[in-house]
Amino acid sequence: MNIPSELKYTKDHEWISIEGNIATVGITDFAQGELGDIVFIDVDTVDEDLSAGDVFGSVEAVKTVSDLFLPVSGKVIELNATLEDEPELVNTDPYGKGWIIKVEIQDGVDLSQLLSADEYKTVIG
Repeated sequence: MNIPSELKYTKDHEWISIEGNIATVGITDFAQGELGDIVFIDVDTVDEDLSAGDVFGSVEAVKTVSDLFLPVSGKVIELNATLEDEPELVNTDPYGKGWIIKVEIQDGVDLSQLLSADEYKTVIG
């Protein structure tokens, strides 16, 4: 199980990487493994201001559809357009080419609810 220590995580199995006020968000290796073969990523919240915990899209796998939850409050500024033709990148490279959205983080956002890699390992057992 790949859980990079430089990333932060949520109990809903999203990961987040923050550089300045821009956050890149995707789903964890654990989540993609549980979902199985991903066939479609649906995000219709680009250019919207959302709060932490809001649904920003969904992931459709062969067996199920799962909501995606925003780890931090901010404005969704970009969708990984490559996923439109290659949603399987979320399976093969969840922390790299399989990122899902970029978010402009609001000033003063509380990041304390995000989990470290070790805390996330505890969540998934």
